Amino acid sequence: MTDWNATLYDNKHKFVSNFGEDLVSFLNPQKGEHVLDVGCGTGDLAYDISKKGATVTGIDAALSMIEVAKEKYPDIHFNVQNGENFYFDPQFHAVFSNAAIHWMKNQQKVIQNCYDVLLPGGRFVAELGGANNIQSIVDAIKEASERLSILYDATLFPWVFPTKKEMAEHLINAGFNIITIEHYERPTPLVGEDGIRNWLEMFSNNMFKNLTNEEKEAIHSECECILRPQLYKENGWVADYWRIRFIAQKP
Repeated sequence: MTDWNATLYDNKHKFVSNFGEDLVSFLNPQKGEHVLDVGCGTGDLAYDISKKGATVTGIDAALSMIEVAKEKYPDIHFNVQNGENFYFDPQFHAVFSNAAIHWMKNQQKVIQNCYDVLLPGGRFVAELGGANNIQSIVDAIKEASERLSILYDATLFPWVFPTKKEMAEHLINAGFNIITIEHYERPTPLVGEDGIRNWLEMFSNNMFKNLTNEEKEAIHSECECILRPQLYKENGWVADYWRIRFIAQKP
């Protein structure tokens, strides 16, 4: 499981929640609805949903994230649960998930769990990293490792970026009717001159957890050199994000 630095997440990676605000509008939460936020992080989007009058339950596999979410939004119910094995009785009018499902290896099981907790007619609105997401960063990590002869545990690669077809199959297999699904490019600005270094520290730490601090620092620096010609634009670092977004409904 990935170790999360909730403070770094909130301070330097606010774009995760900011981009998710548009997804909340797709969800269109209604007063009185019960909504489950899967992979809620530090709770910002759960709070946005609650402001529309919905009752929100937020779950995340990372204790550090849930602790911060509870501190920030004490009126919302948050608890530690993994997307691959959570369970509730069918009680939700909607399931929402932003930038979380690509961290979950058994995505068919995640989608099935989301289906199972919905009431009939309930909707599932989500966005996640899709095929080609951060491909330049993934390639740079591999190249940096080879250049420096620093071997990391490739089995700890934390992401699954499905194709549109693969995600559609997951949804259909679980029993959903797909209302809309799209796979699109979304270049994503990172914060500050050290944006790519902060990104690596935040999101790739799990792959490097068996390395020394010196080895991690060397890979971060080498990745920065490799990626600068590709991802550093006039106004700073821009990551090559690709997303899958969908709305599906339980019959």
